[in-house]
Amino acid sequence: MAKRNLGEKIKLSTYDEMFGTDTFGHDDQKSEGQIINVPLSELYTFKNHPFKVLDDEKMEETVESVKAHGVLVPGIARPRKGGGYEIISGHRRRRASEIAGKTEMPFMVREYTDDEATIIMVDSNIQREDISISEKAKAYSMKYEAMKHQGAAGGISLEKMSEESGESRKTIQRYICLARLSDELLELVDNKKLGVMQGLEISYLDETQQSIVYKVIEELGCVISVEQASRIREADKNNNDFNNTNMNKTNHIIQSGDADEMDEAEAYMELIRENIDYDSLPEDTSLRKIMKEHYKSGKAIYETTGYYFID
Repeated sequence: MAKRNLGEKIKLSTYDEMFGTDTFGHDDQKSEGQIINVPLSELYTFKNHPFKVLDDEKMEETVESVKAHGVLVPGIARPRKGGGYEIISGHRRRRASEIAGKTEMPFMVREYTDDEATIIMVDSNIQREDISISEKAKAYSMKYEAMKHQGAAGGISLEKMSEESGESRKTIQRYICLARLSDELLELVDNKKLGVMQGLEISYLDETQQSIVYKVIEELGCVISVEQASRIREADKNNNDFNNTNMNKTNHIIQSGDADEMDEAEAYMELIRENIDYDSLPEDTSLRKIMKEHYKSGKAIYETTGYYFID
């Protein structure tokens, strides 16, 4: 199938439409914006920018274009309180200009609130065809929160995002859930070492639990099925009361392996063991072997994973 021209996806006729100067109903006191050449040294990356800027083949093509023609489409930026300008759209062009030996780049500069800037930043990049799952997850999550801050109810925000992106509400919800994964687990999803559905189940675990799952997958070579991921989530859910009353102590035990805390560690492990059906795991999976040999027997595996025990 031939690639659709970007112009067919987004029809723009004026700079106001291109840069969103009339989109958010700013009052007269706010600047209408102007296009200026900004020194590259005065440009700063958007806070928590979810899209990677890679020095890949496409970047090389952009660099050659900048060398030959300059930056044809200005970026979008807003003034920073600490001086300089925060890039909203144009991170790749900024990098290409730097590689091309340029010292400045054209930007449309104006004032935007954090939520306005976030929505523009996401919308400026979300239609790219080379976006990874982790990038889209973080981007959709950021836009969703920004829209809620602007007063839109959750359902309305999802509906509008669906209309604008062409993706179903359910798909967008899944991406937003995936954004709860740690960066390490999201990288596994991008690299297809962890399935999307497995990632969705694991996304409900807290930061400590996710760190443990990551260590098991990476250091012990486990492949987690959807059923296993669901079981891990359910085991965590069944132990919420214990976790809530002992979380601070448990975190200390996990990280330090203090021998004086052995009894509490064993009690916690017993709760986990009672909620996992080890024998139902396929015989040929390394996860089954690990769980039977280490978890069920209650052995500490600090040497293997860096933690005193695994839940």
